[in-house]
Amino acid sequence: MAKRHVIVRKLNAVESLGSCTVIASDKTGTLTVNQQTVREITLPDGNQIVISGEGYNDQGEIKPKNEQILTDDTKAQLETLGKCAILCNEATLENMNGTWQYNGDAMDVALLSFGYKLGFKPKEVLQQYQTIATIPFESEKRYAATLHQKDGKYVLIVKGAVETILPFCDQVYIAGKHQPLDAEVVHQQAIAMAEGGFRVLAFAMREIGLDNAAPSLDESMLSGMTLQALVGFIDPLRPEVRAAVETARMAGIHVVMITGDHPATAFAIGRELGIAETYDQVVTGQELAEIGDFHVPEFFERVKHANIFARVTPDQKLHIVSALMCLGHFVAVTGDGVNDAPALRKANIGVAMGSGTDVAKDTALLIVTDDNFASIVAGIEEGRHAYANVRKVTLFLISTGLAELILIGLSILAGLPIPLLAVQILWLNLVTNGIQDVALAFEAGEKEVMKMPPRPPSEGVFNRKMIEQVLLTGISMALVCFVAWVLLINSGWEETTARNGLLTLLVLMQFYHVMNCRSENVSVFRVPIRNNPVLIVGMFLAFIIHILATEIPFLQSLLRTQPLPLQYWLIFAAVSAVMLVVMELYKWWANRKHALK
Repeated sequence: MAKRHVIVRKLNAVESLGSCTVIASDKTGTLTVNQQTVREITLPDGNQIVISGEGYNDQGEIKPKNEQILTDDTKAQLETLGKCAILCNEATLENMNGTWQYNGDAMDVALLSFGYKLGFKPKEVLQQYQTIATIPFESEKRYAATLHQKDGKYVLIVKGAVETILPFCDQVYIAGKHQPLDAEVVHQQAIAMAEGGFRVLAFAMREIGLDNAAPSLDESMLSGMTLQALVGFIDPLRPEVRAAVETARMAGIHVVMITGDHPATAFAIGRELGIAETYDQVVTGQELAEIGDFHVPEFFERVKHANIFARVTPDQKLHIVSALMCLGHFVAVTGDGVNDAPALRKANIGVAMGSGTDVAKDTALLIVTDDNFASIVAGIEEGRHAYANVRKVTLFLISTGLAELILIGLSILAGLPIPLLAVQILWLNLVTNGIQDVALAFEAGEKEVMKMPPRPPSEGVFNRKMIEQVLLTGISMALVCFVAWVLLINSGWEETTARNGLLTLLVLMQFYHVMNCRSENVSVFRVPIRNNPVLIVGMFLAFIIHILATEIPFLQSLLRTQPLPLQYWLIFAAVSAVMLVVMELYKWWANRKHALK
């Protein structure tokens, strides 16, 4: 799991992964690379500005979308916006010895990069404007604000979601003068940007005379502001995520996106990833809030048919997870912040991001070190492999133990001598059997594991198929050994010699049976040897040890064994092959029955 960037904090999470039916994933940083870039700006007069360049640096060009030259008025607007982007900001971005070092929220860092592209140096701008007070960004409020002092006046700056900022504004600045704000026009501009896949922030500001400004900053001051611009960020999708979403779908896992982004932005991303096909599959936090109580049928109905949840709060995320679980899903949910902790704790499988907070990591069962959605799917695949290997080892151990019990029971009922001594049973279970069951746990995963539906959470290891296999192989092995024991005794073999032959027969049967156990569905002849070289080495080692047990005097005395002629080794090997025939016929029958359903 660790090799695939998944750290397991609690071991039972590995078993639980095989039952996962829904992955409720964040967007930013999980489905995308979390390297925001300011790519497009819409000014109040409708002019659109595009910004080139990748990454967090000062490299890039700023020009009108229609390829015209920037006017002086537009330059002034952009310069004001650039200063606002630097001042209302909690991140840092500096060029240190030729290397760009940054810290903070990805969108804030992208805004600093935009400031650099305009020719500003953040440190110099911050020195010019004394910061008086700040309102940090919170997901519930969806805005951040700062209050600064310069040249005998206060400058109030606010940034946030468009629908949050617009009610604070009543005017725009166009062609050198203030004009009334047309909120509907701005709203349509924001939707157009969001439909293009941009994450949109609105910026607004207001200048206040020193005599009129309060020394503290609160939401009551956020009124009568001037809208500056709409800023569109692009966060590239992780190239491997679309394939991971498709893999999850093939595995019977429903993928939903939970994000604080605008629904149009979320839908554009979700459609590109194959998470959603129509806008009807998008549900907003406002719609959920209008329903009110999350216990009502209407809430469950909305959650049931949604693939994307946009503009949701941490509380709503918790309610969505709870509803999915109540609908019968086994839910894995991702999160990185303190506010995500309740949802991570509530979910069947909480998945924290490696870059997230300690609170999120302490709450989660799994930690994805590279923050990548594809790693979550890879973790589910590894979890299914691990659970499958537990079943394989269980089948091998329980069926061979059952065979020994039935063999001894039949011998007692038939009035025959005990077929195996206690020390010989210990030799089988702890040495020859013990080496192989450990080696079997190293079996590589089967390719078809992610084409199977999730395992029902209530289903234990001993489901109907496991019981069928244990009984079939255990009884078959016992009957073959019992018949061999009867024949050996009735053929005049001395009791100790017959036990020695029966012990060898059981060892050889275990070799065939452990090969059968490498897959519950696929023929032993179609499972590549390279999938588990450890098992091949383990079988060879167990075989050599048993030969030594029949040849070394000390072990002969301990186990009551003796050398066997080569022809008997060959006869027992041929008889043991019945285990291959039995399991091959069972797999053929089980696969045929499954195909007919």
